[in-house]
Amino acid sequence: MEAVPRMPMIWLDLKEAGEFAFNAAVKKSAVSVPRDFEGCSTLRKYLGQLHFLQSRIPMGAGQDAAVPVTWTEIFSGKAVTHEDIKYEQACVLYNLGALHSMLGAMDKRVSEEGMKVSCTHFQCAAGAFTYLRDHFPHSYSVDMSHQILSLNINLMLGQAQECLLEKSMLDNRKSFLVARISAQVVDYYKEACRALENSETASLLGKIQKDWKKLVQMKIYYFAAVAHLHMGKQAEEQQKFGERVIYFQSALDKLNEAIKLAKGQPETVQEALRFTMDVIGGKYNSAKKDNDFIYHEAVPALDTLQSVKGAPLVKALPVNPTDPAVTGPDIFAKLVPMAAHEASSLYSEEKAKLLRDVMAKIEAKNEVLDQFMDSMQLDPETVDNLDMYNHIPPVLMEKCAALSVRPDTVRNLVQSMQVLSGVFTDVEASLKEIRDLLEEDEAQEQKLQELLGRVPPAPGSPPGLAEVSKECSKYLELHEKASFTNTELHRAMNLHLGNLRLLSGPLEQVRAALPTPSLSEDDKQVLQNLKRILAKVQEMRDQRMSLEQQLREMIQKDDITTSLVTTDRSEMKKLFEEQLRKYDQLKVYLEQNLAAQENVLKALTDANVKYAAVRKGLAEVEHKWNTTVQTLVASYEAYEDLMKKSQEGKDFYTDLEAKAAKLLERARAACQASQAHRQQLLERELKKQPPPRPTAPKPPLQKKGLELEPGGPEATDLGSLGLPDLPEELRSLPPELLPGPLAQLPP
Repeated sequence: MEAVPRMPMIWLDLKEAGEFAFNAAVKKSAVSVPRDFEGCSTLRKYLGQLHFLQSRIPMGAGQDAAVPVTWTEIFSGKAVTHEDIKYEQACVLYNLGALHSMLGAMDKRVSEEGMKVSCTHFQCAAGAFTYLRDHFPHSYSVDMSHQILSLNINLMLGQAQECLLEKSMLDNRKSFLVARISAQVVDYYKEACRALENSETASLLGKIQKDWKKLVQMKIYYFAAVAHLHMGKQAEEQQKFGERVIYFQSALDKLNEAIKLAKGQPETVQEALRFTMDVIGGKYNSAKKDNDFIYHEAVPALDTLQSVKGAPLVKALPVNPTDPAVTGPDIFAKLVPMAAHEASSLYSEEKAKLLRDVMAKIEAKNEVLDQFMDSMQLDPETVDNLDMYNHIPPVLMEKCAALSVRPDTVRNLVQSMQVLSGVFTDVEASLKEIRDLLEEDEAQEQKLQELLGRVPPAPGSPPGLAEVSKECSKYLELHEKASFTNTELHRAMNLHLGNLRLLSGPLEQVRAALPTPSLSEDDKQVLQNLKRILAKVQEMRDQRMSLEQQLREMIQKDDITTSLVTTDRSEMKKLFEEQLRKYDQLKVYLEQNLAAQENVLKALTDANVKYAAVRKGLAEVEHKWNTTVQTLVASYEAYEDLMKKSQEGKDFYTDLEAKAAKLLERARAACQASQAHRQQLLERELKKQPPPRPTAPKPPLQKKGLELEPGGPEATDLGSLGLPDLPEELRSLPPELLPGPLAQLPP
């Protein structure tokens, strides 16, 4: 897999700058940066100097020194203006992330160094977008909204992890580690895909959303296939041959899904998919063959095996706008006391620490909740799915509607098969008659040769029987092969005929044919209770997200720089404590929300235990319902094929019938000629016999109903009757083989 062609990466366009009343030379160098690492360095320096400036001069929104700042919004191309220096910082930060994404995507990643550089660029891009999301308002423009920035972060982290995966495969790391790295790529892309599927995000992105979504969805299945491929390799190393088969089969299934989603993707993607298909397909076929013929291990169900947990080995590299090693010397150092700036930075760190502590608790609880819900496999929307049984599914309605305008469907099929059966019977009768004629002729020939010895054919003997026999064998072989096909065709017709009659009938009968669940009042109560608790789980999730968002926004807007300038240095700690108390109420609400999770999950566990039996019954009914629908649809789709094959069979047998009829005529003529030829041989043999001589009295002459006693009147010499005396070897011949008058002897 280390030689697999590389997948394309997503990168972001840079924003274009407009009006900002700042030094023109500085402004130009900051917004027209080269698309290389030097451009990233320039943006970081400019960002740092803007940070130093805004900490000293009141250029924020609504402040005395605020000036208009204009930048172009990426997705719409519209100019957006705010009188806030933080808007300038936010746009520069966005461009920093976009430029890193562009540089990461530009490299072909064919070398180890290229993979490392791309991975670093994507992590830097994620860091820029994370800092922008966590430290700036989200209302400046659409391309810097919370949803878009979160999407960008997950895309960049996913692509960084993807580079790391390529490097791991190149280094031939252990299969289990490669599987975990690949699984984490899937996790990052799943988060990005959820954002892309969000209707609000889709409306913000515009036409680019579809392209990104297609690529990300394809990558999800592709890297899931890579993960299961390496899990199969690990099973192979552990000699777990049954597990190896199911992992390789799962990898093949997921890769096929990726191939379906890859339509329209560039040739590099197609090459990667073809290469991976060769690897996985070969692995699966070999593993299945070995297990079927050598190891005979039971192949477990995939869901019984432990899921592959991702290993996040990349992170958003943090942005520090005050790092002198990056920003260079502070050109505004003399404008504002540095102490105020340092105190503001310390307070920002206190806020960041508070946010990190709260987020650590939230993420821990969310992880437990997600794992619990995944293990339960409970979806509030489809926990009972009873509504679907009240309607005929659209795919079935479509087939019923199609048959309603073709009322003769069933009759036409039956008639077509009846005609085919008739022609089939006629051909079989003709071939049987030919075979009987040939067998009868062969029997007569055998009798003659037993009496006379093997007689070589005399000149003019009929040659046609051999050709007739050869053609008859050929036709019998064709008939035998077609007979099997004909039987299969009748079996298929009988299989689908009832379903076609059902689909052609009233819709009420179709609906009645579909299975429906039968729930008792207790079952319904269990369902209602489960749905109620699931709603509580969702309510808890929503409240948690809302409180987290409020906390982030509150921290974002919390700027005490003005207070810090007028506060004595010795009072800074006390001021921090007073200012941080404003977050206590939100923290209490969050703690209550997190504490409630344990009780909610306990109630859900109890409800799920009671739901188990109902769930099993509903699952069985749903399976039967789906199977019935699929069977009816398959019968409809088989109709045209049955009609086509029936017509082909009819055409085949009509042609064979004509040939068999001609062959029958030839067989009759050839048999008659053969019979005449045998009579000629007999007559010639009789003529060769010497004249009768007086002999001693002979025993009685036996000849099929004719008995001559010696000395009696019947013992008259045959010559006196005008008939030749029979030689010894001809006396047992049946009369139909005797020539001329001898065949007319009286019984």
